Amino acid sequence: MAAKVFVYLFLFVALFGLVASDPDLLQDLCVADKTTGINVNGFPCKDGANVTEADFFFSGLANPAVINNSVGSVVTAANVEKIPGLNTLGVSLSRIDYEPGGLNPPHTHPRATEIIFVLDGDLDVGFITTANKLISKSIKKGDIFVFPKGLVHFQKNNGDKSASVISAFNSQLPGTQSMAVTLFASTPAVPDNVLTKAFQIGTKEVEKIKNRLAPKKS
Repeated sequence: MAAKVFVYLFLFVALFGLVASDPDLLQDLCVADKTTGINVNGFPCKDGANVTEADFFFSGLANPAVINNSVGSVVTAANVEKIPGLNTLGVSLSRIDYEPGGLNPPHTHPRATEIIFVLDGDLDVGFITTANKLISKSIKKGDIFVFPKGLVHFQKNNGDKSASVISAFNSQLPGTQSMAVTLFASTPAVPDNVLTKAFQIGTKEVEKIKNRLAPKKS
């Protein structure tokens, strides 16, 4: 059974890579050189003579992440920032682990469509269209679900055991904007009068939310 699951996973990642949305390749590879400080739409290419197999390798998705936060989920990314060889290839992965009752809060990926493959557990997932329609479904081990590019979406583990998924993106760096953190914990802060009017709540409620979402000082 485990072998069959990994075959399905391989096929789904391979097929997803065929529809990459980042710019097409003009060379065999362009391993990201993140030391140059040059800002382009992507990263400059490392000198080919300095490219090694380490630029194309990452083992960080093999094991569940340690979850120690209020939402009960952790995302482990395998994008160009972790795998320099993904630069210009238009594909990346993440692993998401959820404790029982854990939530990956409503968020968007502005640069990518996302497709998830359930490794373990049972999840309620969904996204909201620009017509404000919720498209949602309960999914289980071996299932796949797709979140269209840029739309707000979420995953919730309503089971009594841990859950995990592999996410694939058609971007080397899909970006993530969490709705709550984006609006209530930005720097500089979104003005209170914008938030009170948008959410029809008082200033005290806004401040409570901001305090809960503020980054914890080490």
